[in-house]
This record gives sequence, C-alpha cells and structure tokens, in this order.
Amino acid sequence: MENSEIEQSLDLISLVLKGGPVMIILLIMSIISLAIILLKLYQFYRSELYSSNKFIPIFKLLKKNQITQAQELLNPIIHPSSKIILSIVHNKKLNNEDRENEVSIVGEKQIRNLEFLLKPLEVIANIAPLLGLLGTVIGMITAFSKLENAGSKVDPSILAGGIWEALLTTAFGLIVAIPALGAFYWLDGKVDKVREEMRHAAITTNTIIKNLK
Repeated sequence: MENSEIEQSLDLISLVLKGGPVMIILLIMSIISLAIILLKLYQFYRSELYSSNKFIPIFKLLKKNQITQAQELLNPIIHPSSKIILSIVHNKKLNNEDRENEVSIVGEKQIRNLEFLLKPLEVIANIAPLLGLLGTVIGMITAFSKLENAGSKVDPSILAGGIWEALLTTAFGLIVAIPALGAFYWLDGKVDKVREEMRHAAITTNTIIKNLK
C-alpha cells in the first residue's frame, strides 16, 4: 500500500515537471487558492455568519428600552451586524446624520474584513486558465521545434509526446481555476448577504432608537 502511494506521488511530481515552469507556478497558485478558501471558511464560521436570528431578542430588549441588557447580549456576538447595532446604541444621542456616518465607518470596516483575500482568489481564478494556455503554447512550440530538428528522421511519437505534455498545463490551469472561481462567487455571495443583514439591522435599530426618544 505504501509503495503504491509513493509511486503515485512520484507520477504526480513527474507530471508537474513535464509541464515545465508554468506547471510549477500553477501548483503554487493552487496551494495559495486552497489556503485562502480554508482561511475564509474558518473566518466566516467563526464570525457566526450562518445565524442572524439571535438579534430578535436583542431588538425586543431595545424596544423595552433595556439598553444595558441588550448590550450585554451583543458584546459576545461576533456577527458583523452586532457591531452595527452597538454603534447605533452607543451613538444614540447623536443626530441622524452623525450617527449614520459612524455606522457607515463601522460597516465599511466589517465588510473590508470579510472581503479580505477575496480579490487574490478572483485573480487566481482568472489567471490560471491563461497561464495554462500559455504553457500549452510554449509546449507546442517546443514540440514542433524538436520535430523540425529531427529533419527526415521524423518520429510521430516526438510530436505526440510533446503535445500531450503541453496540454497538461491547460488541464491543470482549469483544475486550479474552476474551484477557485466557484469558491470566490460563493464567498462573495455570502458577503453580499451579510451586507444586506447589516443594512436591515441598522434600519431596525435606528427605527427603535427614534421611537424611544
């Protein structure tokens, strides 16, 4: 069993080496892409983005003017909406314009934190197929160059071997790009959902605060 695993690892390494420098770059990009995806999944899970119903009892406390109790419930919550609600509560004595400015600053900071590293993931998803295509073109040029140098002693295996080695980079580029692009759109969609939840939390909290005055 161990020998077969070692052989598979060696085969994978040989494939990467046959693809040339472009293949190595794509391998590095795949590692970076995987690291970003895992890091963002952990961040989103830790930020409790999957549960926004916990704010319902907080809104009920605010409606009863139980500000201190509401703050005690909000403090341990990591969800970005909690920071929005706390900002409004802390700045409830400000006029509407100043309070909205404070909330905008807090909201932008939370969104930037969620969007961190999403842009590099998008770049990898867009560049990987192009790099794969570049590797294929370089490989094809090399294969036809070998064929030309062979002169009258043309061996079809030279061309066939060169072509399949060249196509490796295109295939690997797509393997890197497809999951990266899918993950980017999913994560970006999650950020959009949180942005909408923050907006809803801000509107609800502002309405409650105004009614308390």
